[in-house]
Amino acid sequence: MFDRLREDIAAIRERDPAARSAWEVVTCYPGLHAIVLHRVANACWRGQWRWLARFVSQIARFLTGIEIHPGATLGRRVFIDHGMGVVIGETAEIGDDCTIYQGVTLGGTSLTRGAKRHPTLERGVIVGAGAKVLGGFTVGAEAKIGSNAVVVKPVPAGGTAVGNPARIVMPAVSKPKETKSEGFCAYGITPNADDPVSLAIHGLIDHASTQTQRIDDIVAALERLGARVEALNAVDGAALVDLKRLCTSMDGKATEERVASLER
Repeated sequence: MFDRLREDIAAIRERDPAARSAWEVVTCYPGLHAIVLHRVANACWRGQWRWLARFVSQIARFLTGIEIHPGATLGRRVFIDHGMGVVIGETAEIGDDCTIYQGVTLGGTSLTRGAKRHPTLERGVIVGAGAKVLGGFTVGAEAKIGSNAVVVKPVPAGGTAVGNPARIVMPAVSKPKETKSEGFCAYGITPNADDPVSLAIHGLIDHASTQTQRIDDIVAALERLGARVEALNAVDGAALVDLKRLCTSMDGKATEERVASLER
């Protein structure tokens, strides 16, 4: 018991630069208090003292603002930072070295009693503030859930999920980490991870700007040559309007023979 407590304190001090001493962690961190009380409640739950287990979990909820069902499974060195409003369901499983921020819900979408209704977080998962992970699926090891994301399907190991509904914005990366601190991303924020939808939209905008510039260059070149272009019957209405505008902007001294040659 005391070995695990020492592990928890060391993990908190490693991941939270605001933790100045072990005594401060023991006395002032509700996430640690909630986990210690959960271990008591979980022992009662596994011993078939179900009412007592729920009562202990309610005391922990009243004292810390963190609600962990006594049937949930928590690994070693789990860190619940700040923690207010965290809800962890009965069949949730949280692996070693996971980090959970305030307002997170590990909830279930099934009403089937006894079924696996809540998510499984594998080793080293980071769940950002306000995120909702709903369903009996698995979030892979070292994955990151962005703040306020709503995750309703599995996340691959090493991936990053953001948005509502959540999208995977960065695939698993096998690059080795030199230290644990370099691999830890507070609130699930991954450096240099761009949303592919956002990248596609920006690419379309850049392409449209490039095409507009090319059209302007063509018009300028035609004006310098003194050409006059008229709309043909085959073009649609929008193109006809554009061509008429182009004609009025060009030199009006072009001859009909030049126009006929252009049409041919």
